[in-house]
Amino acid sequence: MTKVSSSTISRRKFLAASAASAFSFYYIPGRLMGQDAPSNKLNIAAVGVGGMGGANLSNCENENIMALCDVDSEYAAKTFQKYPNAKIYKDYRIMFEKEKDIDAVIIATPDHTHAVITMAAMELGKHVFCQKPLTHTVFEARKITEAARYYKVQTQMGNQGHSSEHIRLLKEWLADGVIGNVTEVHAWTDRPVGGDPWSTFAVQARPKDTPTIPETLDWDLWLGPVAYRPYHPDYHPTKWRAWIDFGTGALGDMGCHILDPAFWALDLGAPEMIQATSTHWEPEISSETFPRASIVRYQFPARGERPPVKLTWYDGRLLPPIPEQLEPGRKLPGSGALIIGDKGCLMHGSHGAGGLRLIPETRMQEYTRPEKTIPRIKTTHEGDWLRACKEGKDGIPASSSFEYGGSLTEMALLGMIAIRVKDQRLEWDAGNLRFKNNEAANQLLHINYREGWKL
Repeated sequence: MTKVSSSTISRRKFLAASAASAFSFYYIPGRLMGQDAPSNKLNIAAVGVGGMGGANLSNCENENIMALCDVDSEYAAKTFQKYPNAKIYKDYRIMFEKEKDIDAVIIATPDHTHAVITMAAMELGKHVFCQKPLTHTVFEARKITEAARYYKVQTQMGNQGHSSEHIRLLKEWLADGVIGNVTEVHAWTDRPVGGDPWSTFAVQARPKDTPTIPETLDWDLWLGPVAYRPYHPDYHPTKWRAWIDFGTGALGDMGCHILDPAFWALDLGAPEMIQATSTHWEPEISSETFPRASIVRYQFPARGERPPVKLTWYDGRLLPPIPEQLEPGRKLPGSGALIIGDKGCLMHGSHGAGGLRLIPETRMQEYTRPEKTIPRIKTTHEGDWLRACKEGKDGIPASSSFEYGGSLTEMALLGMIAIRVKDQRLEWDAGNLRFKNNEAANQLLHINYREGWKL
């Protein structure tokens, strides 16, 4: 993968690039998208509909699904058939050029194309729902967040647990002081070895054979901005998450779900230090794929009266120490988190604090829950985004808008960089978008797009 030089991401050049990009933006007046349509339905388009995009569309079926785009017509065939009135495209750029009446876009492509498609949609004034992680690189996350703010479109990242009841309960309980001052968080997932389709080859080198590209697939479009490589089924349709050029590993995949509750409830913001260790040891392999298992340690500074927090991430079936409060015989969930304070411990599962409990269970039964003070999402995660789209720029943003989702993604992707440099303590300067002490890590904040692609 080609890298940018550290000077490319210096504070001065980053701001200059942002200013230049802003100058080239054209202003789209804030309007109530879909307001003039019959029955106030939004005109929805989707890019990447063979997997999660199809699921996202199912929660938008009361709107006008007008255009669908996927580079693989066979993989997307079931979704295409489900919406026979939608126009079909392979290239999102052609779709945007021809379909002028699109109000909002769902993006559920592999991670490495999220940013370029999202930026293209926002430049046209389209509202955007983009799957997690919001972007493939830290630099992209910052740029996409800034662009969403500039264009004043309604956005939502696809970490659906952020619209759940449990994540709100967690925030309310912590504010109630149920476990006192939180100083430690442990979060884990059994991916990438818990039956994931990409687990069986997660430590292999790049395949040497070059099978024929399926006629239904536009491989060049699938690659998008990353360096060209020959097609292989070890990349598409389901195994791309393991590869550094395309995915973001277990942390990028599941961190935006499992770390979301603590990140939001504790207002963690940007970390000041990250370090990681992993099972990788062969240079040829570690430069191409993510490891079978890793541990990532973050340190977050004090926030007002809140103390600093140490957060540790585990994947590949590695688990944290069993807390002394957990009853004998009771197991940790396959994916989840422990939030530890000076007065107790909370445990939850994946996706927005599901299965939230105080431990031991006797403590849970004794707890008098506080009044619910945080507004609840009355529909689905996608429905909350549709509401925000219809309310327009003066309405309430969706629950995981890019303003929030961008910072959560940055945090997760910083851990991904720590995994890649391995066994090194990285000091993060969020304001200047760079590591203070490691130029090799700075090289990994973004990639050079191949010719013909830009952010």
